[in-house]
Amino acid sequence: MKLRTTLLASAVSLLPVAGMAADMTIGFSQIGSESGWRAAETTVTKQEAESRGIDLKFADAQQKQENQIKALRSFIAQGVDAILLAPVVATGWDQVLEEAQDAEIPVVLLDRTVDAADDLYLTAVTSDLVHEGSVAGQWLVDEVAGEDCRIVELQGTTGSSPAIDRKTGFENAISGHDNLEIVRSQTGDFTRSQGKVVMESFLKAEGGENICALYAHNDDMAVGAIQAIKEAGLNPGEDILIVAIDAVPDAHLAIAQGEMNATIELTPNMAGPALDALEAYFADGTMPPKWIQTESKLYTADDDNQAVYEMKKDLGY
Repeated sequence: MKLRTTLLASAVSLLPVAGMAADMTIGFSQIGSESGWRAAETTVTKQEAESRGIDLKFADAQQKQENQIKALRSFIAQGVDAILLAPVVATGWDQVLEEAQDAEIPVVLLDRTVDAADDLYLTAVTSDLVHEGSVAGQWLVDEVAGEDCRIVELQGTTGSSPAIDRKTGFENAISGHDNLEIVRSQTGDFTRSQGKVVMESFLKAEGGENICALYAHNDDMAVGAIQAIKEAGLNPGEDILIVAIDAVPDAHLAIAQGEMNATIELTPNMAGPALDALEAYFADGTMPPKWIQTESKLYTADDDNQAVYEMKKDLGY
């Protein structure tokens, strides 16, 4: 492979690893821009590639798997050195991943996993999605302290690993607590607009006074739901407790303003560990672990969310 020859020559010249990546071309198939977090991941990935001298070929799938498969096949035809894939759903990847493997192009999964043999990708850089849901559920268990609590849930994109795992983790955490019950659960497709629409339907079906808490699989849906709650004449964060996941800037702002109660951080910098793994792999064949886990953090009103909001906005989040 031409790239490997170039990289080995660079290694003999004792150039640093960052220099070895200068001739690397990587394809990045992104889900879309359905949320503030997703936009931040795209920005950080492009910044990471630029800082390392990597030629990044970017494809926005607009939340459609068929667009991602087409992009991957385009990357393979172009002969890229590696592919970064943030998969929109978990299933249906075997054939195109086999095509990448046949072309000797390693694939690294970002922030989501796939239901495929793990020899079809080099590694997956993700948070522990089940753990995120568990943290959200445990926060609510502790917050209501034994009081009866009827919960509505805004799920992520149907079939996606975050939607599946964040639901599982939350349900695991509240299991055995008979005072907590999920009374409504529906996808909001990870978007603010759908989060608002679905929350409106929850409020109409249940009555705002009968909803104790909202659990949203991401902050953008929660922010949309906050608008629906306010338009219904209720006080989000007080009349209805709100916990979500991602810790995007607007979630910190909502907590600072008392309109949201908690968020669990999902770092947008999946590309840093992914590119580190690829650089080591091309340098000397180092195989990374199949899962590179990123850190999660719980933010509540006890934190200085205004300061975190300003810091993340300054970083172009």
